[in-house]
Amino acid sequence: MLTGTHKNGQALKPSIAHTRDGQPISYNRAPAPDLAPWIARLYVTKVDLGDEVISCGLLTDCAAVRIKLSGTWQAETAGGPRRFSQAVLFFGPQTHRMPVQVRDGFVSLGFMIRPGAFSAFRGQKVAEYLNKISPITELSNRDLSPADIFTDDLSPEEWLLTIEDAIRKRLADRVDAQTHPATACFEAIAMTDPSVSIVEAAERCGVDRRQLERIVRRDFGMSPKQVLRRARALDMASHLRGVADGSEGDEIALRYYDDSHRIREFSQFFGMSPRQFVERPQLLMTLALELRQAGRLEMLKRIEPGKARPWE
Repeated sequence: MLTGTHKNGQALKPSIAHTRDGQPISYNRAPAPDLAPWIARLYVTKVDLGDEVISCGLLTDCAAVRIKLSGTWQAETAGGPRRFSQAVLFFGPQTHRMPVQVRDGFVSLGFMIRPGAFSAFRGQKVAEYLNKISPITELSNRDLSPADIFTDDLSPEEWLLTIEDAIRKRLADRVDAQTHPATACFEAIAMTDPSVSIVEAAERCGVDRRQLERIVRRDFGMSPKQVLRRARALDMASHLRGVADGSEGDEIALRYYDDSHRIREFSQFFGMSPRQFVERPQLLMTLALELRQAGRLEMLKRIEPGKARPWE
């Protein structure tokens, strides 16, 4: 993990952490308790590429605000190609792999938004932003200059504390905002038991199936069935990239009827077979998967916040 500690009173700059097999991972953690109903995860990532160009992709199940401090980026979105360098961006959730390319190395930080938070605060359906990237100025009248705020003399943890303070100020403007309890319930189901039937999921969440369909479509942008299928694929991808609890391998595989079902489902989300996914470099995808799995294992109480993860 990147360190947020200080030595001799001096803040540490971001550094690169790696999995056991050498893949870069981010400094990421859960939000402060008062922000937990709205924020799923915060992260800081720094990767040194030199002149190398990375062609990869992203598939994330949460909307996110990503602050790009460096790097030259290009993404193929539902709204067409987007190019950006230093920017504050809103990423909608993704229904399938989004091709992304970056050159010159990069520093990126931000936070993942829990399902329901966007519609509660914006009064908009997150489905309008599926597979899209938007400058934050399209959603807010507050112009941000990230380089003036996130300076190199601060540690990753100080950067995240700055983000949390900014979120609190926005929350103060909407003290009446709230999400439906079924949204958080279904989010937990997708993380912990994505093979459950929709009928059983509705029963666990205390609503009927039709109501669950309506709530999930509003807050996740997809049907409940699609959300669970994506969750299964993301867990499988994490296992394939070595950023999962290795003891779950058999359980994850048994979520599919057979190999052909697994390959077909995986390919629909990632645009390639599991074998191709393993054989190709997946730097950006692995970073995103590790972020999700860290939060998932904490939710399952398999690891304590701040403790070493199975892949480290």
